[in-house]
Order: sequence, then structure tokens, then C-alpha cells
Amino acid sequence: MQKYDWWVPKQRALPGESLDAMVAVLELVRRGRAHSRSELIERTGLSRAVVTQRVNELLARGFLVESAAPSTGGRPPKQLGFRADAGHVLVADVGATSIDVAIADATGTVLAHIGERADVAEGPEVVLARVEALLEGLLEAHEAPGELWGLGIGVPGPVEFRTGHPISPPIMPGWEGYPVRERFAHRHGVPVWVDNDVNIMALGEWRAGLAQGHDDFVFVKVGTGIGCGFVSNGRIHRGAQGSAGDIGHVQVTSDTRQICRCGKTDCLETHAGGAALAREGTRLAQSGESERLSTILSDRGGITAREVIRAARVGDPAAARLLDQSARLVGQTLASLANFFNPSLIVVGGGVARAGDAYLATIRQVIYARSTALATRDLLVQLSRLGNRAGVIGGASMVLDELFNARQLARWIDDGRPAALLEAAA
Repeated sequence: MQKYDWWVPKQRALPGESLDAMVAVLELVRRGRAHSRSELIERTGLSRAVVTQRVNELLARGFLVESAAPSTGGRPPKQLGFRADAGHVLVADVGATSIDVAIADATGTVLAHIGERADVAEGPEVVLARVEALLEGLLEAHEAPGELWGLGIGVPGPVEFRTGHPISPPIMPGWEGYPVRERFAHRHGVPVWVDNDVNIMALGEWRAGLAQGHDDFVFVKVGTGIGCGFVSNGRIHRGAQGSAGDIGHVQVTSDTRQICRCGKTDCLETHAGGAALAREGTRLAQSGESERLSTILSDRGGITAREVIRAARVGDPAAARLLDQSARLVGQTLASLANFFNPSLIVVGGGVARAGDAYLATIRQVIYARSTALATRDLLVQLSRLGNRAGVIGGASMVLDELFNARQLARWIDDGRPAALLEAAA
């Protein structure tokens, strides 16, 4: 399969200063942070002449549109906007137990979205074939604007962002080094970016969720596994190889009997994640400590995290203790992050995190109790409101951010098609 690498530096199509000015103008308009030439001048520090030149060029290239804003008298002002119909992107957020796919326009707005249950342990051939089928069905049912610009894929494990390959993913047997990017690039003929699913969820929260306006925040997903995404100084922080935020494998106890799927012992995930709740819920059912879970085990033959959560909600004390322990361990780990990273916001998402108000309250209580006064003085800890849309929103943002950074834009702007990135790298 053809290896695609569009990170190799190429000669810029525009002079450096002109390109940088264009990117600055485009970024502000694309993200809705400037709507007029005067706002662009104020926020970029560029001269009126330079802003006018770059705006006119972007209008001519079809990236921006200009329309008359509502007038309060006199000559109506002109308002700038990014052309939402200039193109579209496809997104897939593959979780441990679900798949969500979406179509988004050129601004990153999700136009159509569908999801279903899945098992990532079935392997890349089965899971990605289903992703492709869902995307095809979505495209058949919904008219997408313009040409396809790119694809964004999230998977529930460590990803080397430069290559788009999963690396030693603990809950993804058969995915090690799998060429996810190459598969979709070959099929669709456009550039593809692959990242950890929690990173794209963090981007989704930053662009369309509770984290809007917070340039230093943490998103933690407590689901089958546990992961964390960081936005630092307005940029997603992936680390040197792409493994930043893998807090599910922080050791949280000194008891080394519980072996994690990563091969190490007593990771946070082994005590607090959805798989841990299912394991311990089964133990409670088998021992008779939870009458309700024993009944479920007898009737259904197995216990999942969902059953543990439901049992806790109806007052089962043993199930409630399991959830309380999970929340305390998550809070303990996030307290360390609060001290180390000093975010202004922590957003908690994932299936386990939606167990109820008491779960979030316990996480919040532990964070405030174990972090320093300065780190928590203005810290907010909130439950995500985006649910399963966070990943697809973030995946679309990832693709558009990559396409419109200076390094990539220089390589396709003259051609007018992002597919030129793929053609140049082939």
C-alpha cells in the first residue's frame, strides 16, 4: 500500500511573509474571531494595505465571502465569512465499543452524523470496513457541499501522529502499526489524519463545547478505558510521539496484583474504567454481595459497566461503592494533573462519567481536596454536554486545522485542491 507522508517540507508557493499574513487572516475568519477588515487589522497587527491584499486574494481563491452586515444608518458595513460550502470533510470516531461517523462542511460544522455499537477488538479489517460502509451510507443519504477535502479518524489507543499508525494499543488487538491513513487515503484520494480518540474529543470540546474560550484545559474520557486530551496555549498537545495524555496507565495503587491490558500493574484503567467496573461487578454478582447484579448475571450471563451503573442508580450499595472508588481514583489522578498543568477547566466525558451527578461530584471533591489552592482557585470541573458528538466535531477540526496551517496550505493553495497534498507525496 502506498505510503503517504505530507509532512516533508516543500518550497512555499507564496513568499513567507505573504503566506503567514494570509494564514493569520484566514485563521481568524475561519474560527469566527474576526468578521471585518477593521477587526483583522486590530487582531493581527498587520497594516490596512496588507490585510486588504490578503483578504482580496482569499476572496478571489474562493475561501472567503463578503456580504453586507445589518446597517444602523449610513453606508452598510461589509462582513467577512469563511465559505462553508467550499468543500467537506469526512470523520470517523472509533471507540472501544462504538463507531461514530459524520460529514462536516468547510467550517467544521457537522451536517450529518450516525453512530452504532462496535467492538474495536474485532480488528482493523472488520472495524474499518464498517467505518467505510457507514461513511458511504451517510454520503448517499446526504448531499455534501463541494469536493471532499480530507478525512479525520480517531482510534482508542496511542497513535504516532506523524505516520497515523496505532502503536502498542492495549485494547486494540491486531491494530499495531496498521496503516489506517494509507487505507483511507488510497480509497478516497485525499489527505487523512489519524489521532487518539480522546485528542479529537478534546478538540471538539474546545471548538463547540464547554471549553470554548479556554486555551488551557483538560478533557478526560472515562469509558471502557481512560484517556486524556490537553489543549495548551490554544493548541492540542500530543507530545513528542503522540502519546501525551495516556493517564489510564498511571499507577494508582501499590498493590501489584491487578495486571492491566498494557502488561503493567495497577494502572488507573484497571481500577476505574468501564472494563474494571464490569470485572468487579461480575465478582460482586458471583459472590452474592450485590443481589441485583447476581440476578442480572443469572438472567443475561454477563455483567457490563452499564449494568453496574444502573444498579447503583437504583440504590444497590455494592455497585455504588464501585462507582465511588472509580470516581475517587480518577479525581486523584486529575488532581495531580491540575497541580502539574494548571488548566482553567477540566471536562469529563465518556460512558462511565455519565453515571450520575454523584460521580462528577466525587471527582470534583477529590480534585479540590488534593490540589494546591492556586491551581484550583478558578478551576472548573464540568461534565461534557457534547456526548458522542465531541469526537466527530473534533475530527473535523483536526483535518481543517492541518489543511490550513502554513506548512500544508503552501503546498496546495495554488492547485486549489487539498488532494494535491496526496499527489505531491505519492
